[in-house]
Amino acid sequence: MPQSTHAQTPTIQISVINESTILTETDITPAVAALQKQVTNDFRPVWGTDAELTIVAKGSQPASGSWWLVLLDDTDQANALGYHDLTTEGLPIGKVFAASDLKAGTSWTVTASHELLEMLGDPNINLTVFVQNSETAGMLYAYEVCDACEDDSFGYKIDDILLSDFVYPSWFENFRAAGSTRFDQMNKIQKPLQLLTGGYIGVFNATSGSGWQQITDEQHPTNLKNRGTVGTRRERRNTPPDLWVTSLPPRKIVSNAQKYREQLQTIQHKREAAA
Repeated sequence: MPQSTHAQTPTIQISVINESTILTETDITPAVAALQKQVTNDFRPVWGTDAELTIVAKGSQPASGSWWLVLLDDTDQANALGYHDLTTEGLPIGKVFAASDLKAGTSWTVTASHELLEMLGDPNINLTVFVQNSETAGMLYAYEVCDACEDDSFGYKIDDILLSDFVYPSWFENFRAAGSTRFDQMNKIQKPLQLLTGGYIGVFNATSGSGWQQITDEQHPTNLKNRGTVGTRRERRNTPPDLWVTSLPPRKIVSNAQKYREQLQTIQHKREAAA
């Protein structure tokens, strides 16, 4: 394994908050344990960043100063409860939309791994790598560590929990020759800036100033505005930070969550009565 090119940073405290109506404590506990092992054993040695994950009990408040990883059903629930672009204290927040993953046939644990590692790698969603194509032209590549290899098929298991593959710092170093070093955790990528099947990366043409585009594994650019779901890192990268919104205070979120669950129960009772 290549040595980390990043200085070791203080351990980051991550509060894992489960607001999803489809995930139970039985689902969450082993997943968080696997995520902890991934961060400490796999990610930290390469990227120099470690984190301590703590599950926040229902009705409790996340620890002050912690970053949040919030498990939700979908973007509608996130907005209804008051989870926005930053924590209440203006700190990084990652969101996992478990019901959306279920509908899409993808793994919520891979998404949780993806969001956690990318939050640790670029918490302010503002880091890029500049690749100069000529004396007057170049591209900025978003510093996202899971996008290039995000497909579930490239993931790996820790204690039978499927997690996301992630790239190494060498992936962003375009001077490296193909096959000269390791470019990702699962050793599937063979050269810098390579996108695996289902992978993508955000790029900004510094010459044309055309804004953020998303390059897929088929090398087809798509406008990031049209591809970034509300609440995702892609959507936030395309939004100026001064327009980011902090989440509501935890007590207000708890109140909103209770109302949200009550509304769901009312809808379910009406459906059962009509059946």
